[in-house]
Amino acid sequence: MKIGVFLGGRSSERAISLKSGNAVLTSLKRNGYRAVAIDAQKDLLENLQRHKIQLAFIALHGRWGEDGTVQGLLEILGIPYTGSGVLASSMAMDKAIMKFICQATGIPTPPYVIVQDGKDARFPLPFVVKPANEGSTIGISIVHKKKDQAAAVREALRYDKKIIIEKYIEGREVTVAVVNGAPLPVVEVRPKKGFYDFEAKYTKGMTDYIVPAKISKAMTSRLQQIALHAYRTFGLAGCARIDMLVDKTRPLVIDINTSPGMTETSLVPKAWAALGRTFDGLVEEILSEASLKI
Repeated sequence: MKIGVFLGGRSSERAISLKSGNAVLTSLKRNGYRAVAIDAQKDLLENLQRHKIQLAFIALHGRWGEDGTVQGLLEILGIPYTGSGVLASSMAMDKAIMKFICQATGIPTPPYVIVQDGKDARFPLPFVVKPANEGSTIGISIVHKKKDQAAAVREALRYDKKIIIEKYIEGREVTVAVVNGAPLPVVEVRPKKGFYDFEAKYTKGMTDYIVPAKISKAMTSRLQQIALHAYRTFGLAGCARIDMLVDKTRPLVIDINTSPGMTETSLVPKAWAALGRTFDGLVEEILSEASLKI
């Protein structure tokens, strides 16, 4: 079977996707698979046909890859793929819809408002401003003073006409990956300065990762249960990562990633390794679920 590793793409997370995809591609080749890189930036359909792709490994991040659009194309073409389906991907990608579903289904999430086209919104300080349809902390700002709101909104509007203003939670940042329905160990993220922004996420040495997180068994179980509840509620598949903040003893979901990073600093490989398993094993496990979802 000819496997196409979908990487790159056109989103603001292109550079990270290239790293994730190349790591996956190297792993597949190391294990004897017939695999090629498929850059989803342009001529995607032509490349699929030229390489006679029979299965797609999705290593795209952000828009036009993690939002259900590529998944829809693959469904139409009848090509099985890894990860979540069209609807699950689109619901999780749009943070406004994601938070609405969380509230409706008992998944705890910080209070928020949706702002369209930069219209002013009154919200108690401090708060977080972020575009509704981006990942990797792109376009995100923490506002502590009212005078800084306009600049934060402008930054978020660079990436989306719809933005989220969310209550700032000063707590421990943790994440739980779920792979084929099984939650992995909890990872705690501790940036050495500021918050876990793009630089802290992708620059070696700027963040400490505690795997497994130094928390009680009861809290570990609770976080994993919330992650699994979100995974099932959204109808996710394959590998997904649920990011949370722990406000004292209250976990709150802040993001759901349907195509998590697979780079050397990424969180899912770290959690997988904590179980004594290899990166190649993680790629194999994700690949084993590849299918059509509709």
